Amino acid sequence: MRIFLTGASGFIGGAIAQALRSQHQLSGLARSSSSAAALQALGVTPVEGRLGAVDPSGLAGVDAIVHCAAHVAQWGPRQAFWAANVEGTKQLLDAAREAGVRRFIHMGTEAALFDNTDLVDIDEDQPYPARWRHLYCETKARAEQAVLAANSAHMQTLVLRPRLVWGPGDQTILPELTQMVRQGQFWWVNGGRALTSTCHIANLVHASELALTQGIGGHAYFIVDPGTTCYRDFFTALLGTAGVVPPQRSMPAALLKALAGAMDLLWRGLRLRGEPPLTPFAAAMLAASCTIASDRAERELGYRPTLSREQGLAELGQSESV
Repeated sequence: MRIFLTGASGFIGGAIAQALRSQHQLSGLARSSSSAAALQALGVTPVEGRLGAVDPSGLAGVDAIVHCAAHVAQWGPRQAFWAANVEGTKQLLDAAREAGVRRFIHMGTEAALFDNTDLVDIDEDQPYPARWRHLYCETKARAEQAVLAANSAHMQTLVLRPRLVWGPGDQTILPELTQMVRQGQFWWVNGGRALTSTCHIANLVHASELALTQGIGGHAYFIVDPGTTCYRDFFTALLGTAGVVPPQRSMPAALLKALAGAMDLLWRGLRLRGEPPLTPFAAAMLAASCTIASDRAERELGYRPTLSREQGLAELGQSESV
């Protein structure tokens, strides 16, 4: 199968590329020479371009697209989120249709449904919120809505929604947690008691492979590890794989959200450069429970987690100690 990837130089896209390269012919979107070099190292043929300006000729002969690229940030200007996540996805859909691509797999997120309150034991019937409070959530939701609406007899479209992706190669969660602890900036929120689902990268890669041939067009699929955990247990174990011990101190969610709101106003009001050390999005996410059922993925994709959370943590700890 000929597969075109976006975001192949990132954590999720790179892991998918490594899994697919031995059995499929891969090409990928490269927006710079360094990105092209990274793709070539993965065995992916680079196609020059950027989100929002993908030439349909670069998709000629492609059977399936796996769209992982996105503007992933907690804070920033609306245009940056909208241009990459919404307009970039819509333009890629248009290019795929013009090129005759038969399958379009979009990497979504449970954050598309987040409205600052708990999401408990939700499935794909969970509605979008009446309004979104965070740009990342809104634009990822608008992107997946466009993908699902584009499903047709000519091109099947599916959305995968992993929650809290972690594992070998993670460039965000473990590195950021480690930095926060070492800089003395780590606090538990409400004691870390909020419950959460997680998704090991191996389980997401497995689901992505299945989605190339399985699943129902126009459907979204939650992809998660078996069972649930709480932030305190999971983050303590995850940090432990890097030999880092988090502090015991905790902060009430109300206070954390107030601090995040104040920082947001300060950064915007003074037009300070960079991202605030604490954002309203991060504060809201850490204060809320988010537990998810992946029954639809099991029924329609044939998804079965390849690793439990405990197995993944044990393997990660072994790799970090080598």
